[in-house]
Amino acid sequence: MVERTHIYFVPGLAAGSKIFEYLKFSDEKYELHFLEWLVPESKDESLDKYANRMAQLVKHHHAVLIGVSFGGIMVQEMGKFLDLKKIIIISSVKSREELPNRLKIIQKTKAYKLFPTKAISNIEEFSAYAFGDFIKKRIKLYRNYLSMRDTRYLEWAIFNVLHWCPTEPSNNLIHIHGVDDGVFPFKHINNCIKIDKGTHIMILNKARIISKIIDDSLSC
Repeated sequence: MVERTHIYFVPGLAAGSKIFEYLKFSDEKYELHFLEWLVPESKDESLDKYANRMAQLVKHHHAVLIGVSFGGIMVQEMGKFLDLKKIIIISSVKSREELPNRLKIIQKTKAYKLFPTKAISNIEEFSAYAFGDFIKKRIKLYRNYLSMRDTRYLEWAIFNVLHWCPTEPSNNLIHIHGVDDGVFPFKHINNCIKIDKGTHIMILNKARIISKIIDDSLSC
């Protein structure tokens, strides 16, 4: 019997592992593990220390890490502490150069401090005042997938997305990115596998093609 490959998944900022529910893999080839976000020990906990704590949740040697959006940043940082088969990032970035200018401006002006983290932590209360089908559908989507609403985590995570400065690219890294990503625009992304019509939430609506790309990449 062939030993299965262990894959660990890290969701996007504030999201839970439910965002991976549409990915499909062979049970004979892979064993899947879904990580949830930890609450930072303090608002000043370094990304390096936090990533080390997340890395301790990986219990298998030569595993694969897959991260979406901020989870993609996190698996690259976790990789510093692990012996991995491969790192796969989806709808994410590999360097500060791949961040759009508007996020760099937000970082420089510290406008991120004005982000209403309480709106996410109290999304049920906010949804009571929503109007219009589009807004209601969006709120339903957020309610289903944004499970980490601790304001300490949200403030910490937003700060670390904007201030991430990797020293060198990760080895054995595969980047899957959507052409229509509105958070990390495709025009800033280098060396990736592109998904036509893929948006920042393509992990939900492009799961079949993403699953195939991952399987093909790990089968090489």
